[in-house]
Amino acid sequence: MKFLPLIFSVYSMCSVVEAAPKTKSPPSKAQTTADLAESIAPSLVKITQLGRDGADGIGSGFIVSADGLIATNLHVIGEARRLQVEMNDGKTHAVTSVHATDAHRDLALLKIEAKGLKPLALGDSDKVRQGESVVAMGAPEGLAFSIVQGVLSATREIDGNDMLQVAIPIEKGNSGGPLLDMQGRVLGILTLKHIKTDNLGFAMPVNAVKELIEKPNPVPMSRWLTIGVLNPKLWKLHLGSQWSQHAGIIHADLPGDGFGGRALCLSTQKVPEDTFEIAATVKLDDESGAAGLAFCSDGGDRHYGFYPSGGKLRLTRFDGPDVYSWTILADVPSEAYTAGDWNALRVRVEPEKITCFVNGKKVIETDDTGLRGGMAGLCKFRTTVADFRGFRIGADLTEKPLEPALASKFRNEIEANLAQASTRDQTLDKLLTDPAAARRVISEQRKKLEEEAAKLRELERELHRRAMTKEILAELKKPEPEINLLRCTLLLSRHDNPEIDINSYLNAFKAMIADLKDDPEIKKGTIPAVKRLNRYLFEENGFHGSRGDYESRSNSYMNEVLDDREGLPITLSVLYVELAAKLGVQGVFGVPLPGKFMVGYRDGPEGELQLVDVFENGKELTVEQAALQLSDSGDFPEEALKPTTKQAILLRMLRNLLGSSFDETRSVRESLPYLDLVLAIDPKAAVERLTRAQMRQRLGEKAGAREDVSWLIENFPEDGPPELMQQLDRWMQSLRQE
Repeated sequence: MKFLPLIFSVYSMCSVVEAAPKTKSPPSKAQTTADLAESIAPSLVKITQLGRDGADGIGSGFIVSADGLIATNLHVIGEARRLQVEMNDGKTHAVTSVHATDAHRDLALLKIEAKGLKPLALGDSDKVRQGESVVAMGAPEGLAFSIVQGVLSATREIDGNDMLQVAIPIEKGNSGGPLLDMQGRVLGILTLKHIKTDNLGFAMPVNAVKELIEKPNPVPMSRWLTIGVLNPKLWKLHLGSQWSQHAGIIHADLPGDGFGGRALCLSTQKVPEDTFEIAATVKLDDESGAAGLAFCSDGGDRHYGFYPSGGKLRLTRFDGPDVYSWTILADVPSEAYTAGDWNALRVRVEPEKITCFVNGKKVIETDDTGLRGGMAGLCKFRTTVADFRGFRIGADLTEKPLEPALASKFRNEIEANLAQASTRDQTLDKLLTDPAAARRVISEQRKKLEEEAAKLRELERELHRRAMTKEILAELKKPEPEINLLRCTLLLSRHDNPEIDINSYLNAFKAMIADLKDDPEIKKGTIPAVKRLNRYLFEENGFHGSRGDYESRSNSYMNEVLDDREGLPITLSVLYVELAAKLGVQGVFGVPLPGKFMVGYRDGPEGELQLVDVFENGKELTVEQAALQLSDSGDFPEEALKPTTKQAILLRMLRNLLGSSFDETRSVRESLPYLDLVLAIDPKAAVERLTRAQMRQRLGEKAGAREDVSWLIENFPEDGPPELMQQLDRWMQSLRQE
């Protein structure tokens, strides 16, 4: 059978590869390092994140346009922070907008109000040569600008990006500075320091910066300052620090203003009276730090705290602002705590006692009654950087046990293999009578356990996928206007990543609705509303078409589109259409044009169809203009211009994921769950049915392959090619014989 390569090629034809812009730099003579330092210094800048008490972070950047565009790394500017640019002569400028960002490549362009600046010439990173002399310039540790000479040692792929490897030390604060050739042309942006040696670093090629310059996604500072900020209706901050939220994870950084760097992030959710529980999962960047749960808080300096500290679990009662009013009630080690990983903390507060748990194990119990009632939330201390997820308040948050029969079945198998009546030393004494034979037996038993563990992991993954499939199908069974397409796309993301917190993204979407629901332009009619949506999404919030790997699965995951504000035409269109629907904007829908999904709108039932190219920052087009771009014939089939269904949109997204999975770096088994989901949604999808049959055969799943081939034979069209039917019959016969 030779259907599979053909189908692979059909899916791969759907991908789009955008070439980097070609630029020519005028030839110039090589300069000495001293000459370069003198000529380039006026084009270098120092970038500072500003907090309440001054600088919270410092990095480097360089001028790329005379009217105030600055290139740097995205990690240099952080999120929701005021930014200041300091020129080489000491003058400072406030950043007025984040002109463009690329999260995948860690790049950013900043805009300042300035004229007559001296930009650096941008070279062509596609033409760099191994062994070429280069110089790096920046402001290490926020000090005066420095220059270091080295060589371009290699180009390497890191996290899907082609990077320039340089034999140059990159210090803290150098990030965002330029890597230049000896003619003074920028070849890249200094980005990473090698983890094993100080004299090796990596730079993002400058051609990626050119793409940002050509296709910006500007976000005004007024809007940038709100990205990732905790909703004040849900959280109350006390004693400073820097708290932000991204992908459902609350991130705490910088010391708080309280003694010992204490800071609180308190939930506004009402705490039950008398008996209640709070819980969250926490991960520390350094086990010498401390961060965890706060409860029975008066909203100020009085509260309890339960948190990991120095590798132990600690319960403290805070009765005031300093250490003299703090009482450590318990400080205990626990084998249940996993250093450097996520740990589930839970506290049960009763009128006469407090019980603390880590990863389901009780570690502390006290009869202290010094504080009760009040608020609950999160706390951090010292210079700890901590992440929190899944914060909850309730009457009983105990994790419910697994389904007893299934858990018992596998537990018994494992325990039977591990059960030993004797002690470890006694066992070793017996094994030493024939160490070689003993090692062989242990190795065989270990391999058996590893195989069983692998089966359990696969069973867990498949159970999750089927649960997500069940939820998607339940949503799609609703009447078309009631289907929550955004939720379906988030379920599709969670199908691949069980850690995704769907509710956090739905809440972020609700915040977008709240931004616009009272906007007068939204209420004026379809045309004014479309123009307002274009400004809101593409000018004010920086959503844009993918600049990097178009085939990356990230572009099809709605959670990553919302996080990075970057996606495919179809994912950006889903966001646009769903936002319009929730705002009550009439006549806006998805249009499944061949080669590029777009948003369509009509001003009234008889209005002319107009198109919005969400991949190109909301560019408005007529049908004729779009046809000239996308169709060789200059027109579209009538079906392509009709509003598509939400099910059809989800299937198109799934087929994009299938296309991205059909490459040599991924296994056949990795594509199978997408085929299962396509066929669960659309059992009549013959192409996917045929592909799954071939995959099942290759994986040795003969019964599944026979099931799919049988369906193809039973549903073979009357006018189908006879030779194809004959091939299916022969295939079925061979499957029955195997």
